Parts: sequence; structure tokens; C-alpha cells
Amino acid sequence: MHTVMSFLDEKEVQTVGSHNEGSSILSHKQGTHASLIGSVRRSSKTVAWCFALTLGILLYGYDLVIVGNVSSMPEFQRDFGRRLNGQLIIPSLWLGLWNIANPFGGILGAILGGYIQDHAGRRRSLTVAFIVSAIGVAVAYVSNLPTDITGRRAVFLVAKVLQGFAVNMAMCTTQTYMSEILPAVLRGPILAFFPIFTLLGQLLGSAVVYVSLDKPGTEGYKNCIISQWAFSVLPTILSLVMPESPTYLVRKGFLETARKHQRRLVSTDKEADTILEQLRLSIELENQDSRKTSSGYLDCFKDTNRRRTLIVMFANLAPQLFGMTLLAKASYFMQVVGMSAHTSLVFLQVGISLGMVANIGSIFTLARFGRVALTQFGFAASTFLWTGMGVAGCFSGTVTVWYTQITLMLVITICGLSAWPASYAFGAEASSLQLRAKSQGLGWLVHCTTTGVLGLVLPYIFNPDEGALRAKTGFVYTGFSILGLVVTWVLVPEMKDCTPLEIDRMFATGGGARGFSGLFGGGTRDEERVGRRRGEHLFLS
Repeated sequence: MHTVMSFLDEKEVQTVGSHNEGSSILSHKQGTHASLIGSVRRSSKTVAWCFALTLGILLYGYDLVIVGNVSSMPEFQRDFGRRLNGQLIIPSLWLGLWNIANPFGGILGAILGGYIQDHAGRRRSLTVAFIVSAIGVAVAYVSNLPTDITGRRAVFLVAKVLQGFAVNMAMCTTQTYMSEILPAVLRGPILAFFPIFTLLGQLLGSAVVYVSLDKPGTEGYKNCIISQWAFSVLPTILSLVMPESPTYLVRKGFLETARKHQRRLVSTDKEADTILEQLRLSIELENQDSRKTSSGYLDCFKDTNRRRTLIVMFANLAPQLFGMTLLAKASYFMQVVGMSAHTSLVFLQVGISLGMVANIGSIFTLARFGRVALTQFGFAASTFLWTGMGVAGCFSGTVTVWYTQITLMLVITICGLSAWPASYAFGAEASSLQLRAKSQGLGWLVHCTTTGVLGLVLPYIFNPDEGALRAKTGFVYTGFSILGLVVTWVLVPEMKDCTPLEIDRMFATGGGARGFSGLFGGGTRDEERVGRRRGEHLFLS
């Protein structure tokens, strides 16, 4: 370890000394006093490609709402449901199967996505995901054609599995790609695009469902389904013309090809050469360790990679801990607490809008504050808010109903500014370059699994015919939030503005998470102090 780390420090000094401030990946070494806007201008091409990729994130949010809510449309219930006491319903068995279809498909998509990214590249992984998405939309569109109602339900189930596979594979690959091409200073702010465009997709989807609700015949719900094609076809075209991740190409040994694609991401040839030298050095150092020569899923749990993988998996679990699954069911949950259906739907739109505004604000909070500080603030705030809601649930009446609704909106707003986008940032930063695709696959596996499990379990907790906790469900999320707060403190180091070289060295020390904070960047804005701490670390090594 000492040899590798000393070699890393020596090579890094040589690399930094041989290039000027044109390198965006090293820009924080000259100080991060420059504004966020200035950083975006210097890396405008990279940011533009990341912005274009938000089409895939839109697909994720849009699909969640369309496929999740089309079953509430009367015409859909007429084709896929049955009558019970004069009312059209979807049988519980099929509702349950449809609920778990998306996360089940997502698990398969996340795991297979890791393999495809490493064997065929990030672009090809996105192409496969969006093509499967288009196929899933087509299957859902024709799901009403079988004459047998069981056949119709089964075809729609297949469509939901395909869509779950596609959207989660796309999200997994997009997070890997962005984390590899973005300069350190912009990783946090740009990765905040994930919650922003997820909520935007949900807002667009809910509007389409609302407008199509009263259309006669099959046209209403089939128009909702076919509208997903726009978010599948356009990203497919994008995946065919976008530059490949230079990190993937360097790992495969295609240095000249990597240089061509890197030049499409930056403004000057000199900047491209500087970044490629850093990538080559990082990958060379990883390969020097014989324990890191392979890149399978099992390697994610060996040696120092075990801790890094656990951080990625925790990052994908974090939104479930502060209450994202319950927030997604906010409309139905508020009806259980005592709010009217119409009012609860209105506040669902308000909650999504507040979350979007907060996530846009997180672009600036992530540029200003560390990931760990934001995550801890979010979990601490949600602990307080959920506890208050649980206490309110011990009483009944209008005050309890409105206190619960206000709590839900405050949680999505505060966590939208802090813990939610921060989890995407440190989850994308923690893994090594060699295992990044596989680590992200495991992370999204955790996301899909916990979403599916909580989606099934939560109704049994708050529904009046089972646990009947109603607003007292807040106490459950108090426990989850405290767990998130503790794990963040114990496990997650501060990686703000750190390069892959510095993050590799950070985990090689094997120290406690809080000992890492500020050691190699970690959000510090004092160039002299950073240099002094690097020197001290080299001496100790």
C-alpha cells in the first residue's frame, strides 16, 4: 500500500506540474473559489451531454406514474378488472403482481446493466435499455387485444417487467456515465439532475393521466401508454451519437479512441490530454494491485472495495430511509389519514412541485456544502418531522390530518435540498473506476429490492384493515431516519471535489469515515492547506 500511495503522490505531482489550469478534472487544486456558473462554462460540452441524458431520467419518473396509475382509470379497469358489488376493481392478486413487476424487472436490469457496461460500453448499455423500453411500451399498448382477461393481465404484467428492466438499467448506466465524465467540482451539482428530472417526469406523467382520465373507450389509457415512446425513441437516438465514456475506453486499452471521445467532451485538445493522463494513471494504479485485476460482482466485496460497495448500496437505500416510498403513496396515504380524495390529489401535485423546486436548489447546496453534512442534515430533519407526525397520529381530527400533510411536504422539500441529491453524489463517487459499473448495478439492485419490499409492506402498516397506524407510521420512519443518520456518520467519508486518485488513496488508508473529511479536498477551499495535508499524508505513508 505504501509503495502504491507514494507512487501515486509522485505521479500526481508530476502530472499537475506539467499542465496548467485548463484541466477541469484538476480545477479544484487551483482552488474552488470559482463560481458554479464559471465551472459550468469551462465544462460546457460535458454538461450539455449530461443534460441531454436527462431524457432517460425523465423516462424513469414518467414511467413510474404512467404504469403505476393507469390502473386507476375507469376504462382500463373495464378491460382488465372485474365487478365487485357493482364497482369495477382490479383483483388484489394482479395488483400485487403488477406492483412488484417493476422492481423485479429493475433488479434484472441493474445486474445485467453492470455486465453490458463493462463488456460493450456505456453507450451500448443505454441503447439496449431504451430499445427494451420501446418494446415494453409496445407490449403494454397491445395488452388489451387478447380475448381472455387473464391473458390481457398477463401481457400487461410482461410489459411492466420489461419497463422496470429498461428504466432501471438506463438509470444505473446514466449514473455511471455522468460520474465518469464530470469534473470533480461539478459531480454533485449535475448528479442532482436525477431527483429533479425524476420528479419532472412524474409531474408530466400525472398531468397526462389526469387529462386522459375521462376519455371514452380505450383511447384514454392507450394514449397514456403510447406517450412513453417519446422518452424511449429520443434517448435511443442520443445513445447512438453521444461520446463513449473515456474511462471505459482507457480501461479497454483503446487510448486513441478515448482521446477522440474525450475531445468531444471538452473545449481544447490540451485539456483532453490532461484528463486522459489522469484517467490512465488512476487505472494503472488500480491494475498494479493484483487483487484488483478482475472486475466481477464478487470483486466488489473484496478488500477495500467492500467498504466502497457498501457506501454505494447505502446511497441507493437512503431515499427509502427518509420516506420516499411513503411519499410516493402520499395521495392514498392522506385519504387513509382522513383527507378527501380530491384534496389529496391536489396536494400530491403540490408536493411534487415543492420537491422539484428543492431539487433545483440542491444544485447550489451541493456546490457549497459537503455530501455528508447535507445527508446528515436531511436525516436529522426527517427524524424530527416524522416523530412529530407520529405524535400527531396519536390524536384524531382535522389538525392531525393537516399536520400530517404539512409534514409530508416539509420532508420532500428539506430532503430534496439535502439528503436525496447528496445520496446520488456520494453513491456515484465511492466506487473504484474499475468496478464502477458493477457497483452501480448492485446499488440499483438494492434500490429496486427495497422499493418493492416497502411497496408491499407499507399498506399493511398504515391501512385501516391491517396495522391501522395511519399517521403513527411516522414513528416507523423515525427509526429509519435515525438508522440513516448513524450509518452516514460511521460509513460515508466526505468526497466533495476529490478526484478518483484522491478517493482511491482515501480508502487505501483504511481509517474511520470522519478522519477522511477534508484530507484530500473534501470541500476545503484553501489550496495551501490541501497541499500541506497531502504532504503530511505522504510523509506518514
